[in-house]
Amino acid sequence: MAVDGHCRSKRFQIEVDIPVAIFKLTNMQRLILADNLIERLPENLGKLQYLKFLIIDENRITTLPDELGLLVRLEQLSVSGNLLTCLPETIGSLRNLLLLNVSNNKLKSLPESIGSCFSLEELQANGNLIDDLPSSICNLVYLKSLCLDNNNVYQIPHNLLKDCKALQNISLHDNPISMDQFQQMEGFREFEARRKKKFDKQIDSNVMISSKGLDEGVDL
Repeated sequence: MAVDGHCRSKRFQIEVDIPVAIFKLTNMQRLILADNLIERLPENLGKLQYLKFLIIDENRITTLPDELGLLVRLEQLSVSGNLLTCLPETIGSLRNLLLLNVSNNKLKSLPESIGSCFSLEELQANGNLIDDLPSSICNLVYLKSLCLDNNNVYQIPHNLLKDCKALQNISLHDNPISMDQFQQMEGFREFEARRKKKFDKQIDSNVMISSKGLDEGVDL
């Protein structure tokens, strides 16, 4: 574990439960608990009001507490490689969140409240069981990258490309959705133009399709 803030960095090996003493470090801005055996996050997580970075990848966490929504200064939240089956609705309170990584869990959906994470620029949710996206994701006007490889996504909100005007990359490898569906979406031409501007040296506007889906701008 690494801790940053007024208390500089420290590292610990943690099994099952996080030591209560950590939550007395109320000025902490950075908490890294990756590669441990943690099974749960306590409710007093919400006491870390100044936390900006929370990295808890590669643990055994099955749920996130509702108190996560109290971390209103959070800018990066990474919980990849755990056992999560859902995310709390309170995640929508994280209005300063820039990066959310929930890859390699067991999520079947994303909460509707995710559309309230208005500052979100990057959403990584590869390697889950997601089959559909909430319509509220279209509210994420600063979203630049959406990664959903290895899921069960068969459709995405019709207005996604039209409303998410900053979107430059969508990765949907190994999902049921087809390139035809994507190309028929309103806003596709504008999305393609953004991709071309960003990757103007790549062929075919960086929107390519493999045998199982889209590539680069759109990966299926």
